[in-house]
Amino acid sequence: MDENKDVLVTAAGGLGRITLNRPKAINSLTHPMVETIARTLTAWETDDAVDAVVVSGAGDRGLCAGGDVVAIYHDAKTGGSGSRRFWHDEYLLNAYIGRYPKPYVAVMNGITMGGGVGISAHGSVRVVTETTKMAMPEVGIGFIPDVGGTYILSRTPGLLGVHAALTGAPFSGADAIAMGFADHFVPQDRLESFVDAIEADGVDAAVAAFAQEPPASALLAQREWIDHCYAQETVADIVAALRDHGGAAAEAADLIASRSPVAVSVTLEAVRRAAKLDTLEDVLRQEFRISCASLRSHDLVEGIRAQLIDKDRNPKWSPASLSQVTSADVEAYFASADPDLTFDEE
Repeated sequence: MDENKDVLVTAAGGLGRITLNRPKAINSLTHPMVETIARTLTAWETDDAVDAVVVSGAGDRGLCAGGDVVAIYHDAKTGGSGSRRFWHDEYLLNAYIGRYPKPYVAVMNGITMGGGVGISAHGSVRVVTETTKMAMPEVGIGFIPDVGGTYILSRTPGLLGVHAALTGAPFSGADAIAMGFADHFVPQDRLESFVDAIEADGVDAAVAAFAQEPPASALLAQREWIDHCYAQETVADIVAALRDHGGAAAEAADLIASRSPVAVSVTLEAVRRAAKLDTLEDVLRQEFRISCASLRSHDLVEGIRAQLIDKDRNPKWSPASLSQVTSADVEAYFASADPDLTFDEE
């Protein structure tokens, strides 16, 4: 099987194991890692010796913190062709995971964000723990939720997904189950035994033996104000409604106000459009258009600079305020990627 120290691949006892192995970077995804995972899954699809797949992350910090955005920063400054190829292959992988014919067990322990959501939340068996810290935090770097994230965000109970998308705030494993990002809750100290049970007894038996009732979802308990405030027409209207409500809603308003104005505006439109698209592939095609457009934006480079390069946490967004973002600014993100993302079955 593939030799790539950043992805460890083993197959024994009917179980194929894929372990993301960049623990110091919380297993952030690189293009070679995406290619290795895709090749591995393709080989296992027709391998009778592999009955199920388990995907997890090395170390104790998390499954995956997302894509390697520092690499995207440097690439975007020189034309962005590498990032475009990365997203193309990453989104094809996300779609492939969504239709994978064998049980695909994603262990979403610890930090699971951005690209980490893409390689887990479209799987058939999605497991969280008490340490799970999930988020689609893209708006904080002038980007827009991708990897099929807007497909799930647009299909949550009420408008919980709009809240998660516009704030970029992390949510718990219990919230992830309530929102449709995950299926089962297994305590962290039982994960190793759970995976061993998959090898010994199969996925269904392992889930029956180890999955527990998740804690109550804090987000689900706040649906009344979330549904009211996020139903407003524009991001500015949403922020005003949140401030008017006060408390946790006002804190959400402060978060949104700190994000890229054009990114949150595009994100709101992207989630609303995703709700009307039929398939994960349709949504990924839309997200590929948006991501490619982001490469040409000021805010993606500036957002990564402020958070991860200079680390001054003081991005200079352009446009600088929500009132300066025009409908044309937003619509430009949905233009054809020329060429658009296509899938093998089309």
